[in-house]
Amino acid sequence: MPNNLSAPNGPGRPKDLAKRQAILDAAKTLFLTKGYANTRMDAVATQANVSKLTVYSHFNDKETLFCAAVVAKCEEQLPTLFFELPEGVAVETVLLNIARGFHQLINSNESVNLHRLIMTLGSQDPKLSLIFFEAGPQRMLLGMERLLSKVDQSGALSIDKPHNAAEHFFACSRGLRISGCCMAAASH
Repeated sequence: MPNNLSAPNGPGRPKDLAKRQAILDAAKTLFLTKGYANTRMDAVATQANVSKLTVYSHFNDKETLFCAAVVAKCEEQLPTLFFELPEGVAVETVLLNIARGFHQLINSNESVNLHRLIMTLGSQDPKLSLIFFEAGPQRMLLGMERLLSKVDQSGALSIDKPHNAAEHFFACSRGLRISGCCMAAASH
């Protein structure tokens, strides 16, 4: 998976974060409406109102841009901070917030369209499926696994296999109403 997800720092002028965000917004829209193969970097530049060189200075290639767009979408709906266990906040509250955010994420029109795009392109270019998986589902699963390990270490819940519990948690959140199912998954 491309590793150039953050604005690179190096010689020259610092990167303009507003332009970076405009590029990401344009990329998300174009990838979902035109598909991966039909989204051209010059079209992203035009929609973001920047030059093609600016797009490439923020994102080395289309794969990196696609990966960053997927991560950005996940961050919008389920920020990394959701996977923290703030002091004084009940574990149940944290888990329910994650479940609600995840449910909103997977049922949003953008996510449904992205999933369709990946399903369509996956057989043609398995690399895109891997990029999507690493940037979205795997990232969230690992964040949840780390959180559940912290919950286990705190003694709030007993979780023998945090990775399995994280998988069960998201399976319950995807398929059932957000309720005690998530709590049951975390306790396995």
